[in-house]
Amino acid sequence: MKPPFHRARALYAEYPSQFWVLMGALFIDRVGGALLFPFFSLYITARFGVGMTEVGVIFGLFSIAGIAGGFLGGALTDRLGRKVMLIFGLLVSAGTSLLMGLVGSLPLFFVAAVVVGLFANASGPASQAMVADLLPEEQRAQGFGIWRIVVNLAVTIGPAIGGLLASYNFLYLFISDALFSTVTAAIIFFSMRETKPQPHPDAPPQTMTQTFAGYVVPLRDVAFTLFVGATMLMVIVYIQMNFTLAVYLRDVHGTSEQAYGYIISLNAAMVVLFQFPISRWMARFRPMTMMVAGSVLYAVGFAMYGFVSAYALFLLAMVVITTGEMLTAPTGQALAARFAPEDMRGRYLAVYSFSWAIPAAVGPLLAGLIMDNADPRWVWYSAGLIGLVAAAAFAGIQRRDARIAARQEQTA
Repeated sequence: MKPPFHRARALYAEYPSQFWVLMGALFIDRVGGALLFPFFSLYITARFGVGMTEVGVIFGLFSIAGIAGGFLGGALTDRLGRKVMLIFGLLVSAGTSLLMGLVGSLPLFFVAAVVVGLFANASGPASQAMVADLLPEEQRAQGFGIWRIVVNLAVTIGPAIGGLLASYNFLYLFISDALFSTVTAAIIFFSMRETKPQPHPDAPPQTMTQTFAGYVVPLRDVAFTLFVGATMLMVIVYIQMNFTLAVYLRDVHGTSEQAYGYIISLNAAMVVLFQFPISRWMARFRPMTMMVAGSVLYAVGFAMYGFVSAYALFLLAMVVITTGEMLTAPTGQALAARFAPEDMRGRYLAVYSFSWAIPAAVGPLLAGLIMDNADPRWVWYSAGLIGLVAAAAFAGIQRRDARIAARQEQTA
């Protein structure tokens, strides 16, 4: 067996140097986000003295505005380029993070959430399109898997820094996030080239109106829209880990912020250690099969939180959830990129981002209403049921694709 150093060098050589520059830059930005985001619900409930319903409304406003921001960013990514939109999003994210940290009243925080969602999400399609531009199709699932390792490595570092800063002043979290985003924008500006494919020389130039009108194409793509719909069901389950779990464990089981941090760190550590070998192992299976299996694991893992009360079982539930996450997250991104024509990647990936933004707008609010007005365990019972429905939806898409392929073979 080769020493780890030689294996690392061999892995580095498999991918373009620009891919690694992008991963390094995004790691810095994600450390900034990871030191702030795990404490967000705790910050809002403590700072403004509100319940989870109000937290759900704030996240809903953020996500609805993010849909508009992603819609704008996807079209501009295809028109202006990946690099310019990525830098724009990072710099605006830095400014809006400071805005949220300085806001002192709940109504103003609602306004800040809309501003953050609108502008900070404009760069999302650009970063995903850049990865798809840099890598051939057969490497994309593994490339997105590496991206997830980078993100989760940031999550292993960020919350520890965030907890230390929060013990002094929550404002330090927002300042640090803004600083990390600004540094990332500088790296992208000086070190990354534009990856947007050049249009065909005979193709007539598009107007801005035509660029936005191009969203009709992914929205009329039946196979793609079915895939996005199934992903929405899966994501409405997954996002409860980020939006609801911390408050549920604190209020229902008396779990401390530190103990919750260990649960999230377990999730991140598993992805860092196992995501890449699992991504390579998944290459032998059909991608939609992995989406089915991952959704079933989500259903089991999240439902467990409604049935168990021992801390060791909380950790076990996170192991199950993380295994499902490692199957679905890179596979879903790679499938979305596969659906997209080369000149429409930004818009396709923007529509795909709706499968995260829309559940983020609805899921926390629904969970908050349940937690504030009913038995909180029903959040997790419902998550289990929705996870099974998502698995059935992915299985149905796979059967549909198989029938279409069989008919095409018969008519060929």
